[in-house]
Amino acid sequence: MKPEKLGFVGLGQMGAPMAKNIAKKGLDLSVFDKAGTRERAPDNTSIVDSISALAKCCDTIFLSVPDGEASLSVISEIITTNDRRVTVVIDLSTVGPAAAREGNIQCKEVGITYMDAPVSGGQAGAEAGTISIMMAGDRDTKSEHDEILHAFAKNPFYVGNEPGQGQALKILNNFLSGTAMIASTEAILYGLSQNLEMQTMLNVLNVSTGQNTATSDKFPNRILTETFDAGFATALITKDVNLFIENAMNAGISTNVADTVGRIWNEANDALPDSDFTLVFKHLRDQIKATKT
Repeated sequence: MKPEKLGFVGLGQMGAPMAKNIAKKGLDLSVFDKAGTRERAPDNTSIVDSISALAKCCDTIFLSVPDGEASLSVISEIITTNDRRVTVVIDLSTVGPAAAREGNIQCKEVGITYMDAPVSGGQAGAEAGTISIMMAGDRDTKSEHDEILHAFAKNPFYVGNEPGQGQALKILNNFLSGTAMIASTEAILYGLSQNLEMQTMLNVLNVSTGQNTATSDKFPNRILTETFDAGFATALITKDVNLFIENAMNAGISTNVADTVGRIWNEANDALPDSDFTLVFKHLRDQIKATKT
């Protein structure tokens, strides 16, 4: 059955624009953010004062929170709400496979369907409604929500019937994204040391085999311009790479490359608190300058 009333928890850099795009389609959406709902709520949404209030008035609740601990905390509040109406929880957060599986177990015990549905595309993609969703769980539930998903995502993929599979795909995607950023930074810094211009390198790389998301988007739009505003935190890419390493090791997969990438991101995160992840370019460039002085 298609949901009539929707709820959204978490109105941060990703959550706010996703909720805004849902509301723009004229869908009935109530929102909550523990950091302050009124100042973050998109137009044409209803403001509620608690997660329990959402659970009592909504059929489906979307989550967009920072990590697994936050997600499970929200789920705990939902499932312990008396007289709840909610029957589906769609978790758009990157929480890791273990937290998604645990969320599914807790929801299932009280008759709520949990959908593991992390997103990719960054803040710009969330604002434009062009993000991808990697949804795992009950296929029929996904189908019932397709119209809503298309309101804020260009590519709502169904990736499997087991919650946790969406997270696995998301963290491997972000490991590749984080690797591309580090590898491209080192490559560009080498080119600059040989008196090549950054724009020239990007022009060539982006029609050659070295092309990747860092060279095609982050460098020309965020680094060359020195705006460093991709809208994705260094802390979050570090968290996701660490999740990939942990889960790959648990699966018996080699993490030789990931260990090196993870070390660099952890060092960058320690050095650059509250930063955009494109600032890793300046961080690594400054390290080189320091070794030459």
